[in-house]
Order: sequence, then structure tokens, then C-alpha cells
Amino acid sequence: MPRAGLSPAALVDLALAELDATGGAPLSLGAVAARAGVKPPSLYKHVAGLPELEALVGARITDDLGAAIGEAVGETTGADAARAFLHAYRSFAVRHPARYRALPARPVGHPALEAAGTRVMAIAERAVDHLDGDDAVHALRGLRAVAHGFATLEAAGGFGLPAEVDASFDRLVDRVVGA
Repeated sequence: MPRAGLSPAALVDLALAELDATGGAPLSLGAVAARAGVKPPSLYKHVAGLPELEALVGARITDDLGAAIGEAVGETTGADAARAFLHAYRSFAVRHPARYRALPARPVGHPALEAAGTRVMAIAERAVDHLDGDDAVHALRGLRAVAHGFATLEAAGGFGLPAEVDASFDRLVDRVVGA
């Protein structure tokens, strides 16, 4: 019988709390079970194992990233959507560095993860709606690479020079969106 209060969604909440508390250390069923106050075998009543829990955590993080991007992009398209996408993506990654590091590079392998990835892609596509085919694919990859690279370096403290980091990002966005 499943323990009252535990569910796949509750385990995801506990796993996210564990990620935040440990700075993004790899998840373990033992750590999540300890947070839940149960023995690790009890988790199998709610998830099939660590790979499923990681997929559900990845889906939640992807959905949270998508919500942040979607709110920023709104109904805009083209250059305005690209700017909003880049700023929201960076902001999410810097505000939630441990969760961002746990974000799957490729959201595949689990239905919830794939659905979350599809939702984020639909938002991102508004930034390149004026392009078709391979041009749109290349532009999307570029936007993601710019946002991911900058945010990853920033979250890791990789910008030690005295110039303002926001100004550097704004200039980068201007170059990318203007190209």
C-alpha cells in the first residue's frame, strides 16, 4: 500500500529539494527516501527506480524552464521572442543552478520528459518563426547554445573580469539577434 502523502509528484518535490540542498549532487533513491522518512524500497511503490525518478525530475525542471521562457516570450515572435527567450533562459539557469545542471541535455526516454521538451520547443520556435527548415533548426541550436553557454559559465563563477556581466550578456544578445 502506498504511504499516505507519497506520490510520484511528491517524490519529485523531494528530489528537487535534495538537488537544491546538495548543490546538484547526483540523485540517489536513498537520499530521497531519507527526505521522505521511508526506506528506499518504499519508493518503488511510486516510481520504477532511479531512472524514472530522474526522468520525472527532468520533466519538472524542463516544465519550469518552459514556464519561465513562456512567460517572458508571451505572444511575441521573431527578434523580440529571441531576446525574451535568451534572457529568460539565462535567468532560470542562474537562479536555479543545481536544477539547471540536472536538466537533461536531450529530453527523451520518458513520456513526461518528451512532452515537457515538446512544450519548450514550441515556445522557442516562436523566436525563429520567420525561418524555415534547416535555417530554423540552426537558429534554434544557436539560441540554446548561447543561452546555455553563458548561463553555465556565469553560474559557475566563470566571469571574473571587472566588466558588468549583464552588459556582456546584453551585447551578446544584440549580436546574436541582430545576426
